[in-house]
Amino acid sequence: MPPRFTKDTLKFLRALKRNNDREWFRNRKDEYERHVRAPMIAVIEQLAVDFPRVAPELIASPKASLYRIYRDTRFSEDKTPLKTNAAAVFPWKGLAKHEGAGLYFEIAPGWVWIGGGMYAPQSPQLVKVREHIAGTWPEIRKITRGKAFVRRIGALHGDRLTRVPRGFPADHPAAEFLKHRQFLAGREFPAELATKDDFYLTLLATLTAIVPLVRFLNAPLSGNRD
Repeated sequence: MPPRFTKDTLKFLRALKRNNDREWFRNRKDEYERHVRAPMIAVIEQLAVDFPRVAPELIASPKASLYRIYRDTRFSEDKTPLKTNAAAVFPWKGLAKHEGAGLYFEIAPGWVWIGGGMYAPQSPQLVKVREHIAGTWPEIRKITRGKAFVRRIGALHGDRLTRVPRGFPADHPAAEFLKHRQFLAGREFPAELATKDDFYLTLLATLTAIVPLVRFLNAPLSGNRD
């Protein structure tokens, strides 16, 4: 049976959302370990088995992928101490965890979100990606209009400029992509998907549909332009 979550997973996350308190969590940490963290690790470990076939450039391991439950509140006005979702990230080998494009999924009280792309590129990275797009634009158009991408994801999303960035002609054939400040591809599902027998197959198929976009975005950053 492929790994999945249970109704107790969602029950715990919904209770945590109502009781976002360290003491409450401390008294129920064994439930978190059993119903949330353990199945997350099982999913990540199964992805580690499958990634060499569909995404060998990406890392899937509990140490590198699993997000901590505790929030970093040092620079946030929101001082609630705990995250109310369970999430994992799958970064590109050779790039730092939050550099370049990668894959991601989360289980929250009200949804499952499966996706990837490039969330917050630094200016030097964004410049390289835009130059890559400008010179190879038919490729990203082919990826984002391909049958698998459209069927599983729909369309490319993310914050965009209102105009083509400086240094590129306004009528560039890749204008729609050059305007992007983020390159996000993902899909939201009902939270109950996490408890279904087909959860893992849906997760893997959705992530696999995004891998060509991740490869394209990382090509100018990783030195692999083939």
